[in-house]
Amino acid sequence: MNILGEIAGIATSFFFALNAVVLTSVGKMVGSQVTNRVRLVFALIYLVIINLILFHEPLPFSADSSHWVWLSISGVIGFALGDAFLFKSYVMIGPRLGSLMMSLAPIFGSLIAWVFFGEILSPLQMLGMFLALAGIAWVVSSHKKAADTPRGHTRTGVIFGMLAGLGQAMGLVLSKQGMANHFHPFQANAIRLLAATVFIILWMLIERKAGATIQVIRENPASIGLLALGALIGPVLGVSASLLAVQLTEVGVASTLTSLAPVLLLPISYFVLKEKISWQGIAGTILAIAGVAVLFLAK
Repeated sequence: MNILGEIAGIATSFFFALNAVVLTSVGKMVGSQVTNRVRLVFALIYLVIINLILFHEPLPFSADSSHWVWLSISGVIGFALGDAFLFKSYVMIGPRLGSLMMSLAPIFGSLIAWVFFGEILSPLQMLGMFLALAGIAWVVSSHKKAADTPRGHTRTGVIFGMLAGLGQAMGLVLSKQGMANHFHPFQANAIRLLAATVFIILWMLIERKAGATIQVIRENPASIGLLALGALIGPVLGVSASLLAVQLTEVGVASTLTSLAPVLLLPISYFVLKEKISWQGIAGTILAIAGVAVLFLAK
């Protein structure tokens, strides 16, 4: 029984949970758009170094054109567009409620994978997904909206979160196509990040926001360290783990396991942010863990 894909999915959620806290803090300092631009640049630098060490080339230039096409499209949709919606959602409605909207990604992903690859989940896998997603929803719904949230921000933040979930699902499906023939996740992630970074920089230049972006960073020097940390945790480690997960198991299963960040955020919220944890949060965690266990048994 090979469960490496499932383990990679859970590792992804761990990295994403930490990343949500870091990028929510830095997003409030410099804004979601600046956060998205700068952390992609940091992440690309990290992956160039990793690829040089592991594969002796900064980018996978020796890869087939099909890898580059599929993974480049995946990077633009997943990183440049999907994550832009995600960070805007985090800033508007917080990391846990934003993560709840992201939990729609497994549903989107399963439907898209069924159309693209004919992937059909077994009844036991569908049960595990249902339990895990129900648990995630229960955990996040127990979190009350902050009293100072501006009117209208919750609805807009939810919409952005749903778009982020759709972007993540499409990004994973396209990545699975682009990683055919056992293409390494670090190489795949480098292509995705390159495409996303080029797209973001071009868009920034079109909007003439390059100067404003640099000015915001200069005015908030403390954000640089957080952006560098968030880039390492999320786009490099978290996304590479998610690519390994989707490469080794079904898209729906991988998406479910990579959506556990709200559950893993509970101990962070309790011990670091000093938030109270309700019985609903505890019950939702137990339900989500049960769903994960069923997904492992389905292997």
